[in-house]
Amino acid sequence: MSATNTLKTVFLLGLLSAILLFAGEALAGRQGLYIGLGIAVLMNFSSYFFSDKIALSMYDAQPVSETENPEVYRRVAPIVQGLCQRMGLPMPRLWLLPEESPNAFATGRNPAHASVAFTVGILRLMDDREIEGVVAHELGHVLNRDILTSSVAATIAAAIMFLSRMAFFFGGSRDDEDNRGGGMIGGVLMMILGPIAAVLIQMAISRTREYAADAASAKYTGTPYELVSALQKLDTYSKRIPMEATPSTAHMFIIKPFTGQWFMQMFSTHPSTEDRIARLQAMR
Repeated sequence: MSATNTLKTVFLLGLLSAILLFAGEALAGRQGLYIGLGIAVLMNFSSYFFSDKIALSMYDAQPVSETENPEVYRRVAPIVQGLCQRMGLPMPRLWLLPEESPNAFATGRNPAHASVAFTVGILRLMDDREIEGVVAHELGHVLNRDILTSSVAATIAAAIMFLSRMAFFFGGSRDDEDNRGGGMIGGVLMMILGPIAAVLIQMAISRTREYAADAASAKYTGTPYELVSALQKLDTYSKRIPMEATPSTAHMFIIKPFTGQWFMQMFSTHPSTEDRIARLQAMR
């Protein structure tokens, strides 16, 4: 399962890269390609290093330690420490979100700078075994360095979108002026379809990483059923108590904050909960 997900992620990243190269040549020539890629790298470089601080401050996260929120610390710290030992990871920083909707996420650019955040709602809803399943999923993202993977995907996708917008507002400028007709039609199609394809592939990568984190939870807890039970509760209660989350951070959570809009579900960064549970149950 892990090897399959890795190969799928590599394939999708390669496909994104191919679209970027083709789009750059079709829409703005090599110079436009370099400009778009450079801007995307700068944007996502800052996001990669500071996304954890931005996300935690956005949700008013409170630190969890022996002195701050000690009751929460006494409950979750032993669970996290035990899983970190099994997974060979350093202890992440722990955070509490003052939010009744049950959810959790991990962030941080690498295992040495990782954080795991829980909402108040998830700690009230889950028993300790379900919390262990959730934590193992989030540490799976840390172990698999999914923050880096998502940053690379976001960089390439952002470059494609930049090139398409630049071509839309200023017109494409190919290096070879003799390439017209079919080349012009291809450029127009890429201007329209390129950003859509980039977003869909980026979301497919995100869904693949969710499956991989689910598999990590089953592996390191020794059973898929802790996470199965947690996902069933999360799916039910996240709809009863919707959580307001920004589009830029919704992909981080273990279950996508409920929007109630069927159109947005079509372009989801998360697989359906039913599919995730079915895959987990097949691991027994």
